[in-house]
Amino acid sequence: MHVAPVAGTHLHYRLDGEPGAPVVLLSNSLGTTLDMWEPQAALLAQRYCVVRYDTRGHGQSDVPPGPYAMDVLGRDAVALLDHLGIARAAFCGLSLGGMTGMWLGVHAPQRVSRLVLANTAAHMGAPDAMNERIAAVTAGGVAAIAAAVLGRWFTPEFAAREPARVAAVKAMLDRTPAAGYVACCHAIRDMDQRADIARIGVPTLVVAGTHDPSTPPAAGRFLAERIPGARYVELPAAHLSNIEAASAFNAALAAFLAE
Repeated sequence: MHVAPVAGTHLHYRLDGEPGAPVVLLSNSLGTTLDMWEPQAALLAQRYCVVRYDTRGHGQSDVPPGPYAMDVLGRDAVALLDHLGIARAAFCGLSLGGMTGMWLGVHAPQRVSRLVLANTAAHMGAPDAMNERIAAVTAGGVAAIAAAVLGRWFTPEFAAREPARVAAVKAMLDRTPAAGYVACCHAIRDMDQRADIARIGVPTLVVAGTHDPSTPPAAGRFLAERIPGARYVELPAAHLSNIEAASAFNAALAAFLAE
């Protein structure tokens, strides 16, 4: 178990691949852990040093008091790179991880060589839905929203075809501390990076899921249209496209990173 001290707390992280190879930093979604990247880790480790970490409040990372903000999550990623002595890395984040990636692309571009923003958005709209989720988890824990969340993460067809994979992801969600989940919900609710993303100057790939109800294709196209030179890929998946459409996700990711 690797632990990095960052900003008065500790982040759990994992290293795979060759230590001297170019670095790829992977950032998880709300309610998951670094294990969500299993479908990508082995492939990437053949050519890169892969760094995965649990966002604060998740997995084996600490759960400092919330609420959190997007700049806090972005600075955590920078502090992790500092701890590991990594000057620059390619960054791939999904959902909450992608929101963190946008912040890095705007505020710490010197630390990012390439940027992959998957199933994410620059703004989540009116706060009502997130406020309801915060209230539900505060009152009943993550279990209170688990069924609804899984319904957004995977299409019914995938859930029926791959019950073991869905169960593994559900286990990550079930283990997420309620306090950490809620603190990150505040960061998502209060985030608005719509005006900022036009300042992202690093090569960017935007990945969306055709059947994603949380961050639909329109949210991905918005990013791709406003980030200079960004490319857009749409996969036949719901929210966790890196799992549901792993082969297509891996092909797009590998091609983009290899350029």
